[in-house]
Amino acid sequence: MAGDRAIGIHDLSFATTEFVLPHTALADHNGTEIGKYHVGIGQRSMSVPAADEDIVTMGAAAAAPIIARHGSDRIRTVVFATESSIDQAKSAGVYVHSLLGLPSATRVVELKQACYGATAALQFAVGLVLRAPAQQVLVVASDISKYDLDSPGEATQGAAAVAMLVGSDPALVRVEDPSGLFTADVMDFWRPNYREAALVDGEGSVTAYLQAVEGSWKDYTEQGGRPLDEFTAFCYHQPFTKMARKAHRHLLNTRGHDTDEDRISRAVGPTTAYNTVFGNSYTASTYLGLASLLDQADDLTGRLIGFLSYGSGSVAEFFAGAVVPGYREHLRTPAHHEAVNRRRPLDYAAFRRLHTRSFPADGGDHPTPTQTTGPFRLAALRDHKRIYERCQGHL
Repeated sequence: MAGDRAIGIHDLSFATTEFVLPHTALADHNGTEIGKYHVGIGQRSMSVPAADEDIVTMGAAAAAPIIARHGSDRIRTVVFATESSIDQAKSAGVYVHSLLGLPSATRVVELKQACYGATAALQFAVGLVLRAPAQQVLVVASDISKYDLDSPGEATQGAAAVAMLVGSDPALVRVEDPSGLFTADVMDFWRPNYREAALVDGEGSVTAYLQAVEGSWKDYTEQGGRPLDEFTAFCYHQPFTKMARKAHRHLLNTRGHDTDEDRISRAVGPTTAYNTVFGNSYTASTYLGLASLLDQADDLTGRLIGFLSYGSGSVAEFFAGAVVPGYREHLRTPAHHEAVNRRRPLDYAAFRRLHTRSFPADGGDHPTPTQTTGPFRLAALRDHKRIYERCQGHL
């Protein structure tokens, strides 16, 4: 809650890609025991974008149902959070704005800070609504995680987008003050401009994440936050779903609480269903956790949810949200299940071909093969310009 006015997430929708690579296929390729993936990191499959899909097509597909339900008259701002940016200058959100036919009287901006960007976007949105309560903000978090083939990070790739409509009197989750904040200059994960695949210090990143959990919670309590026992569930950033369990165990340990597995499972288990099958979606993963929790859990009316957003490099934030009465009437559970189930499985060779595909940098006319059955596609790269189109079957 911002001041005395209820502000928060009024609607939430997500989208993912056309294809999926089961971790069984990856294990068969590299000779790994499947338990390393299913149990060790808590992953069963990862979404793989088609040749004509990217963060824009996913972001627009996630946001389109929100516009269809609520219209765009009150949306004055679009904030696009990503660490898979397609341009060093132009916001990916401008393409989404065009594909959705939003009014020209709209501000659009892109935010970047590794996987933390969506939470920054949400908090900025809350501030804008507090200033102008009649307005709404469309927050889009869209990412494709990409690591080198045959590297330790290969099993933790994935892709998804989450769109959230932020406004007064929210129908899903009321965002509360205060926030706990933490920043440290570490090199646990980064992607220089000249690389398509990220670089990661896996062990160092886990350590940095846990340090950020402790630091952001400490600041949260110092700012007058709620006691740990008041929270029903916790939505953590999930680079792999086992990390949510590690993070919550660490938080309980540092606060002197019991860390039995049943307690951890109750707190984070219901948040992992979508991330388990989508893989790492960077900025979107914390809010896929929220979607999973709302879609799966027993009635959460009035219950308090903790959000821990971590972005490597590193920035973290802990805040609380309260579930609003009547929230179940506004969920998109069938559509979310359809997004999971509609993906077409790939074998490893087909995945490898998509992974290594890239546009030439010569400024020529390079159309993309039609592969997606989604509502939007990347049609071509022409004269260094990305050309997007709405797909006929979805008009």
